[in-house]
Formats: sequence, C-alpha cells, structure tokens
Amino acid sequence: VQLVESGGGLVQPGGSLTLSCAASGFSFSSSAMSWWRQAQGKERELITDISPEGKTRYIDSVKGRFTISRDNAKNTVWLQMNSLKPEDTAVYICNTHLYWGQGTQVTVSS
Repeated sequence: VQLVESGGGLVQPGGSLTLSCAASGFSFSSSAMSWWRQAQGKERELITDISPEGKTRYIDSVKGRFTISRDNAKNTVWLQMNSLKPEDTAVYICNTHLYWGQGTQVTVSS
C-alpha cells in the first residue's frame, strides 16, 4: 500500500491550497479515505473523510472552508483548502485503513 501526498507549501492567510493523495496497492474504490493533520506539539487529528460512495464529513473548524473529493478511476483523493488560517498550519496526512502517507507540510503565514 502506498499513499503519496503532494501540494503542500507556504500560503498567506486567506489563501488556498489543494492537496492530493495518490493511492496504490489496495482497492481504492471500495475504501474510505481520510485526511488528518498534525501541528507541531499537538496530537494528530482527523479533519475530514469520504466514503467510497462520496459521502463526506468534516470537523467544525474546517467546515465550509475545506472540501474533500475523490476520483476512483484515478485512485486519488484531494483536499481543497480555502480561506486558510495560521491555525491550519500542520503536516497533512492521507489515511486509509491502517495505512498512512508521509504527509505534506502546509504553512499559513504572512
């Protein structure tokens, strides 16, 4: 199983980023996918997930700003992040089942 995230970087407050997670080695189309984040000195937290059918859930702090989506034909899940805030700064990590990607750093700063 491989989960490879990309798309992180430095963005100003109010800006946008789109993260992607390319998956392989398992049945992507029948697997729920999720995005987590871990800020420095804090515990890893689940921020959003998407079912195989596309049903989504979000934590309150990102609801209305972040959008998770997937393309089962491309074995890819995305996280569109808008209206970014400094408190969104973290390593963002893709997850399915017991597998984790390596993470991609998102830094929101002026």
